[in-house]
Amino acid sequence: MYEKQAYNTAREIIETAGLKSGQILVVGCSTSEISGEKIGTGSSPEIGTKVFGGIYAAAKEKGVYVAAQCCEHLNRAIITERAAAAFLEEVNVVPFPKAGGSFASAAYAAFDDPVAVEEIKADAGLDIGYTMIGMHLKHVAVPVRLKNNRIGSAVVLAARVRPKFIGGERAHYDNGKT
Repeated sequence: MYEKQAYNTAREIIETAGLKSGQILVVGCSTSEISGEKIGTGSSPEIGTKVFGGIYAAAKEKGVYVAAQCCEHLNRAIITERAAAAFLEEVNVVPFPKAGGSFASAAYAAFDDPVAVEEIKADAGLDIGYTMIGMHLKHVAVPVRLKNNRIGSAVVLAARVRPKFIGGERAHYDNGKT
């Protein structure tokens, strides 16, 4: 059930945001919230693996990288594929269910070449259970209302990004990038 919900949610944001191959989807996920508990109180490796599996499957279909946000015990560091973090400074940490979170732990185990970084600037994001992913999105974040807005008991918030409008009243803009 969780894997299918996660897959449908990831597919919806990838399509709605118009993500292309090589772009990044950041995901924060509280397995506690999914199971109906308060965030940080009931980490579940089983749920983390299922939810990550669904999201990762949808992302791989489109060639999109997943960036898994760790919990606050690891300062919301990011676990992703090394190829997605080519120009970012690597940090040395391996997430575990109670220090990093079950979702990030599942990502670390599943990626071919996982790397931890302190920050990333993603093209879209999923916040599963009020995990606060905003710091890992490019400017300007635009909220997206999803039809698939729950995984288990957790509320799912989503965002895409668009380029900043700069230049003032005489500037001309590409309306295809809004």
